[in-house]
Amino acid sequence: METRPPFALLLDVDGPIASPVTRAVRPEIITLLLELGASGIPVVFNTGRSDAFIAQQVMEPMIAAGMPDGLRIHAICEKGATWFTFTGAGAGPVHVDRELAVPGEFSDAIRALVSSEYADHMFFDETKRAMVSVEQHIEVSNDVYRGLQEDFDAEAMSVMTRLGLGAVRLDHHVPGQDDTVDYRIDPTIISTDIESVRLGKDLGASRACELLRHDGIVPQAWFTMGDSRTDYAMADWLHHNDHEVSHVDVRPEDGVPEKPYEILTAGYLGLGPEVIHDDAGLAFLREWRKASLAPR
Repeated sequence: METRPPFALLLDVDGPIASPVTRAVRPEIITLLLELGASGIPVVFNTGRSDAFIAQQVMEPMIAAGMPDGLRIHAICEKGATWFTFTGAGAGPVHVDRELAVPGEFSDAIRALVSSEYADHMFFDETKRAMVSVEQHIEVSNDVYRGLQEDFDAEAMSVMTRLGLGAVRLDHHVPGQDDTVDYRIDPTIISTDIESVRLGKDLGASRACELLRHDGIVPQAWFTMGDSRTDYAMADWLHHNDHEVSHVDVRPEDGVPEKPYEILTAGYLGLGPEVIHDDAGLAFLREWRKASLAPR
């Protein structure tokens, strides 16, 4: 039997849900996510994080806070390369698209590079199953990390070239030995992700729709939320595939692009430009919770 909730949430995790400083999710956000899910609003996470991170920082706190029986939450991780579903009983199986994984020899080379040259400032994320991610240590200043990030990214690009792999970082393309560019070096404010160019928040949006359709859920509209330009890809995909969508940008300092759908920032809620990241995410979750309680 098909259900048609008034809207669904497709949420990036780092920034709008988890603090980019502590990497943790504040208790009120956990409570609001549970209340929204219990009220019939589908909640789907669409993140570059690993399934292990989502299980620890999101799933376990939600279960500990009292996840209602029958509530299913989908988590699309590593920008669409992996995904799983969890309930109050815990996580289901993790699905991995092995065709989208970075070659093992490249992963080994980056692990060694971080260990030998960058271990004081960043770490190799051992929980990733398809991507390679290197992240800032929490105790390191972000300014210091960002100063070293470009050096690391350049060395990662050199490793790609040495292995005959084509890669792109922002506008810099270096084709591989077969004259293709199959991988992306994607710097964020706290990490660098190295991934197949086929991964992205648009792939995550596609998987989100598939998972909800399998549950018999077809939302009437979507709200997507993220903290970077790459997060707009989920709203782009939904709009292109004829879904009604509004995108929330919780860190609009990079500039708000022109899009054919509604874009919301903290100013939409009457908040100042200093309200960003999970402060903005919390404010929008409160607003959506109110909307879910309104008569239909």
